[in-house]
Amino acid sequence: MDKSNGADTSATANFLKTQLRNALVEQRLAMPDRLARADLLQRVMRIWLVGRPDTVIGAYWPIKGEFDPLPALHRWKEDGELLDEPQRRRIGLPVVDRVHKTLTFHAWYPGCPMENDAYDIPKPKDTELIVPTLLFVPCLGYSAGGYRLGYGGGFYDRTLAALEPRPFTVGLGFTNGFIESFEPEAHDVPLDAILNDNGVVWPIG
Repeated sequence: MDKSNGADTSATANFLKTQLRNALVEQRLAMPDRLARADLLQRVMRIWLVGRPDTVIGAYWPIKGEFDPLPALHRWKEDGELLDEPQRRRIGLPVVDRVHKTLTFHAWYPGCPMENDAYDIPKPKDTELIVPTLLFVPCLGYSAGGYRLGYGGGFYDRTLAALEPRPFTVGLGFTNGFIESFEPEAHDVPLDAILNDNGVVWPIG
């Protein structure tokens, strides 16, 4: 059996995926109506959260023109306080474990102390470690069936494989991130839901 053909195919697939990632980042950064679309997605996210039982939610600090989920989550946290719920709602942001290349989540609130991680992304500094039951994940691209295209680092895949119990996963992205011809790989695990500025993309119906 000629293994070189398999290696060539894999290298070509990786090259095409890198090109796709670069194109999607450029498109997102160049969107003239990104702020308007972000406002729409804030609304979609807030409506989607109504009635969810979760009190600990993990999210992310936006980079490269990603949608910022934190304003909607801060409103969700404030709503919980107004409802006088017995358990305080908490928001977590990822902190990279460079040894295991996974993420842990630490409590975030507006104005909390922050520092940059190894990738120059802000993270909470010395705040409480929390375990989310719901995790919002940034989507560079996404497809039917709940599949997500990230930046290729594999951090979320490894983190989700290690978390027990596995949190409910929700992708967030703009409409231009939809990839019609995306072919998931064998190790790709679909998200439980995907939201964009038009509404709920997945699950359908």
